[in-house]
Formats: sequence, structure tokens, C-alpha cells
Amino acid sequence: MFRVRATLIALGVVSLALTGCAAPAESRPSPDLAEFYGQQITFEPCAPYATTAVDEKLFADTRFECARVQVPLDYTDPDGPRGEVALLRLPARGEKIGSLLVNPGGPGGSGMSFTAQLAPLWTAGPVNERFDVIGFDPRGVGASTPQANCFTDAEKDRGEDFGGQLVPDVPDAQAAREVARRCAEGSGGPQALASFGTTNVVRDMDVLRSVLGDEKLSYMGWSYGTQLGAMYAEAFPQNVRALALDGAFDPDLTSAEFNIAQMAGIQQTFDRYAADCATSADCPLGTDPTRATEAFQDLVRPLLQNPAPTADGRGLTYDAAMTAVTSALYSSSLWPKATEGLAELAAGRGDLLLAQRDISAGRGPDGRYSNSGDAVYAIRCMDAPRRTPAEQAEFARQVNAAVPFADPGLPVPQSHHECEAWPEPPTMPQPWITGPVDVPPTLTVSITGDPATPYQGGVNLARVLGGSLLTVNGSQHGIALLGQSECVDDIVAGYLIDLRTPPEGVRCDA
Repeated sequence: MFRVRATLIALGVVSLALTGCAAPAESRPSPDLAEFYGQQITFEPCAPYATTAVDEKLFADTRFECARVQVPLDYTDPDGPRGEVALLRLPARGEKIGSLLVNPGGPGGSGMSFTAQLAPLWTAGPVNERFDVIGFDPRGVGASTPQANCFTDAEKDRGEDFGGQLVPDVPDAQAAREVARRCAEGSGGPQALASFGTTNVVRDMDVLRSVLGDEKLSYMGWSYGTQLGAMYAEAFPQNVRALALDGAFDPDLTSAEFNIAQMAGIQQTFDRYAADCATSADCPLGTDPTRATEAFQDLVRPLLQNPAPTADGRGLTYDAAMTAVTSALYSSSLWPKATEGLAELAAGRGDLLLAQRDISAGRGPDGRYSNSGDAVYAIRCMDAPRRTPAEQAEFARQVNAAVPFADPGLPVPQSHHECEAWPEPPTMPQPWITGPVDVPPTLTVSITGDPATPYQGGVNLARVLGGSLLTVNGSQHGIALLGQSECVDDIVAGYLIDLRTPPEGVRCDA
């Protein structure tokens, strides 16, 4: 489930891209953290911060400025080892309100790359007129250090990571120990690996707020970024100016419950896609939407034994095909890519679906991967409770029932949890918001047909935060400030700039 869950809100754009409790609610840092909150940073050209071929081109743009901010690996031991959070700044074009911190989702998404990709859009709009837009790479991600690294590029090419697997295949305790050992070794040691959880990222965000010179935080988060924003609100309510959250993680659900709800949402989107495809006589899934799941399985299940040939010789595996199709479901604008790829697969080739899988997996044209897949694994191992083998088998059965088009048709194995041997227990509370949060007005955007973060999650998050809800009629994952709805973008910009929330019950169309 990791690669599916890690699909970023940026995907549609590119293709068109602590301890166990929350931090104390303080306006001022404790004395032992004053050095971090008061540090001076120097912005510089961004080219040296690039970690992928795509970023090498993006970060050459002289409009961008980059810097690193020091943070403790362990906030309970501020005198211990340190990490660095890398950030990219798109300076405000006019009279500045302050900084707008942004996170694109994941976990594992690079805010630096996301901001650089969207800069041409944002520089023409009102938000960048009034804010320095700050994209940051959360600890473990991208240019930040230490960086999560578990699998090599060659192993990812061969499908030996967890990419595309709805439930990671870890056959025994020894395999769980081995993957934890490898992740620790590649990421800077056990302490570094155990530092990557969301609760620490939330505390890093408050350090960034201070270092950037903002008394209060203005923040825009998509997908997993909504979880970051809401947890920040609970941890530092006095430090909130504005939170705009799009594609909400549901605060009423445990991690496992959210995963099942997400799978059910993806199945519902597949059904809508199949109905749309069936209106064409040459739909590779046929013209009867009620048989689409069966038709899809007939196309992709043979890949379990015989990958489809591709021009580069890698071949299209079952897991790669699932990643490709699932990522294309994240926006109705990408549905034609799924149709073209499935039609090509029906004809015996896998090049188009492999290309879509590579975009989702962060594989660049030079064969290098971003570390988003490793980062989502490492971060969630410090977030989510671990399951016993029996619980893991039951979870796998629930996943297959929730998303039947992706059921491989194989017996459910008695596998071990992928995080079983992690060096420290998870640090994120369950539920991850412990109750109503008292903060200034917030804005949550929720799309009625969101495949990855079902609509009700936005309703629930707006309720917990006591804020406004903007309902959007559509079928995609994420929409705010992406240039896809003038109605949405105007409301979100008005909120971020003027703190103006929309009337109750307002709706926009995607």
C-alpha cells in the first residue's frame, strides 16, 4: 500500500506531479530549544540542493532561493545529533504578509520540488504577490538530512521494494529485521531512522516558522499535508494564523481504518472511470461497466507470472501496472492515460503503463529515483501501530474486499508487518487528533469524488478544527491553488491573504 498511498498531489500537475504525544502548546520555545528557534539562515542558489534529474533543471531557476535549518533529531535531547530541513523560497512579488509554508502530501513528498514545479502558476496569482512561498522537504525527504534510504535504484527497477503492493510482502521475522537493518544503515543509523515520524515534522514546522521570521504560521497542505497542518494546530494553537487544508486525512479514523476507507474510495473511482471508459466502443475494459473489474483482472493478473515486454527491457510487472493505473485514477484528467496504457497492454506491450508508473514512483529519465518511496515507508513506520501476522492477514483480506479490482487473486499469506523490527515504537497518537482544537478560523477543501481521501474526511476535519468547509464537486485528489478551478482558487487565496472564510454550504465545481 505504500506506493499507492504515497502518490502525491503533485502527480496530476507534473503529468498535466517528539515523543508519543504532541508538542506543548507554547508561543515561545523552551530554553533548551532557543538555539534552534533563533538560528540565522542564509539563502543561496538552489542548484546544489537538487537530488533528482528533474530537480536539477527546476532548481537552476534563479528566482528560487534555498537554505537549510538545523533541528534536533530527538526533541527530548536537543544537545544530541542534529538534522537539517531544506527549504526553497519563491519570494513575494509585492507587499509581503509573511511566509506561506506548503506541503504537497505523501508522506514523502518534496515541498521544494512541488513549489518549483508550480512556480509559473503561482507567480501569476495573488498568493505569491503577498507571501514568500516556502516549500520544505520534511525530515527524511529529498534534500533534507538525514535522508531515508532503504532500497537501491536497481532494486526498485526490479520491484524488490514495496512499490505497488497493497500490503507489503514480508514473509517472516528475519525479513522484517533485514529491511529495518537496511533502512537504518542507509539512513544514518537507528536514531536517524527513528526520527522520521510525523510528530517530529510538526515540531520542525514551528522551528521553520520562527526562523523565517513569522510570529504566526500560514500554511497550505494537501493530502498528508492536511495531517501535518492539523497536528500543528493541536500542538501549537497560539502560533496559527491560517491553515488551508485540501484532501483531508480523516481524524476520526485509525491508520488501518483510513487505509481501508482509502482503498474503498479508489475502487469507487475505478468504477466511475470504467463507466466513463465504457461509453467508447474500443474501451479495453469493455462496454459493460459491471464487468470492468473482471476485465481489468484478466488484463493484469497474467503479469504476475509474465511481465509485459517494454522497449527498455525492464518489463511491466503486476505491481508496476497497479501503481500506474491507481495513480492515473487520482485525477479524471489522467483517465485517458490509463485507457491508452490498458489498450496497449491488451495488445501485448507495457511501455505506456511503465512510463506512468515511473512518474508515480519518482523515477527520472536517467533511472534515478527520488527517495519518496523510502521516505513514506520510514515515516509511516514511526506513525502507525504495528500488526501481528494474524492481524496483517486480516488487514490484507479487508483490503482485497475494499478494492476488488486490485485483488491479485492469490491466497492471503501469513506475512509479518513491514515495520515489525523498527528500532523504536511509533510516536503518533491514535487517533492522531485527540479532540476539538481551539485555533483561529481554518479552511478545509474536500472533493466529493476524491479517490484517495474520501469526502467525509474533510467534513470531519473541518468539524474537529471548528473551521470552514469548502465542498468541491469533482473526481480528483486535490485542487486548491492548482489552476484547475477559479472558484476554488479565489476562495483559498481570499482566505490565506485576508483570512476571509466562505459562507457555510458554499460549493465549487472542479
